[in-house]
Amino acid sequence: MSAVLPVPTASTPSAEAGPWRRAWRRLRRRRGAMIGGAVVLMFVALAMFAPWIAPQDPIATSWGAIRKPPGAEHWFGTDEIGRDVLSRVIWGTRASLLAGVVSVSISLLLGVPIGLVAGFLGGWVDALISRITDAFLACPFLILAIALAAFLGPSLTNAMIAIGISATPIFVRLTRAQVLNVKVEDYIEAARAVGNPPLRIALRHVLPNITAPVMVQATLAIASAVIAEASLSFLGLGQQPPAPSWGSMLNTAKNFVDNAPWMAIWPGLSIFGLVLSFNLLGDGLRDALDPRQR
Repeated sequence: MSAVLPVPTASTPSAEAGPWRRAWRRLRRRRGAMIGGAVVLMFVALAMFAPWIAPQDPIATSWGAIRKPPGAEHWFGTDEIGRDVLSRVIWGTRASLLAGVVSVSISLLLGVPIGLVAGFLGGWVDALISRITDAFLACPFLILAIALAAFLGPSLTNAMIAIGISATPIFVRLTRAQVLNVKVEDYIEAARAVGNPPLRIALRHVLPNITAPVMVQATLAIASAVIAEASLSFLGLGQQPPAPSWGSMLNTAKNFVDNAPWMAIWPGLSIFGLVLSFNLLGDGLRDALDPRQR
């Protein structure tokens, strides 16, 4: 009499969700991360649809509405030459998000391959890359970004390059550490035993298994890049006037804090909200992508 095999159901291991589905389920249980993600999506929507959402031209001046307080016509008030603060805050979202995403992308493209080579090859290559990385990390991130931006020249593009290069050593060190942990696992030894070349092992077996911590660090690095871009624009090394940027708006507002505090409040709150949201999202991703969490 033949045995009847059990039919897999939703509760059997064969039907369990994949690791990314489980991570998403864990992420949804973290209210702070979901709130942070929702706020980030709101800022992304503001940046994408700024031409349709902004009530006025962000660089149009009105000499009859200089430093006008918030009201029905100008919800966030106007600045020192009559420009609508709400419109400038909305358009400034583009500069901040663009700086954050592009800068971190530059850091990933540079830092992950270098860290992968250092950790996987080891020896003198690892020692050389590690000492160069330590030399860069000895200089504070923001100071290095200011120096590079001043060398390249004041513009948003140069500011993004400066921030990206300045953040690269962080990803080099993180990637190297993760590779050192992964390359001694049994499945890496098994891949070597069956004759896989080193490049294939690095790209097909090591790199996919270090993706989670790199993703978490990238999310947190975007928050740091937003602050760095605002700092560079505040110093005149980022987005150049009259193009709107939260940092340059704060630079102008510092001269009118007593008479027109709304000029500083709204861009300051925007920076605070966006950075806090990315940090909350990054903390939630760290817990959700941790395989030890349930």
